[in-house]
Amino acid sequence: MTEPETPSEPAANSAVPEEAETKAEVGVGPWVGELPAGGHWDPDLLADGDRRNVVDKYRYWKHEAIVADLDAKRHNFHIAIENWQHDMNIGTVVRTANAFLAKEVHIIGRRRWNRRGAMVTDRYQHVRHHATVEEFVAWAKGEGLAIIGIDIFPDSVPLETYELPKDCVLVFGQEGPGLTPEVHEAAVDTLSIEQFGSTRSINAASAAAIAMHAWIRRHVFNQLPG
Repeated sequence: MTEPETPSEPAANSAVPEEAETKAEVGVGPWVGELPAGGHWDPDLLADGDRRNVVDKYRYWKHEAIVADLDAKRHNFHIAIENWQHDMNIGTVVRTANAFLAKEVHIIGRRRWNRRGAMVTDRYQHVRHHATVEEFVAWAKGEGLAIIGIDIFPDSVPLETYELPKDCVLVFGQEGPGLTPEVHEAAVDTLSIEQFGSTRSINAASAAAIAMHAWIRRHVFNQLPG
């Protein structure tokens, strides 16, 4: 008995179905039906469609209405990142801070930062600049926020077993140098993230995401560390 024939692979230059080439559109088109009532709706978006990178709840909302709604329920933690050499991670950190609804993101050092990684989330996330570490520390103390550094130092304690305070600012150094000695000294504690591979450290943006989620688990889902 002969083996059944295996279907041949399509030729490399065979035509691709037209529907496969069509990219899915982002967002939604113009509003269909009777227009909704309320001051938070954007007339232009209702007429033309909403292609922004926002969750469905905020489709067709005015930008200022979205920010106001987010402001009403932001969490108690802040994020700070040092920016002495134009750290490319800042945009990603801002995007993650928006996802976890941080109160504010603080840029310490150079004012300019690469916004590409933020994917326009900086329009919805409050970002504050501090020219120096001293200025940032004075602000944090004035707000009653515990400064928590995230880095690998001899005196660092594990994030996984640490009781994160509800009102705090999590501070990250830039890629490579890490936290400056000034921030290390000002921090109530410095936390490290347990790793199990061969590398000594992980990307600053990844570390920020892990630390933010640790705060969310503790203070939103009431999961105790340990």
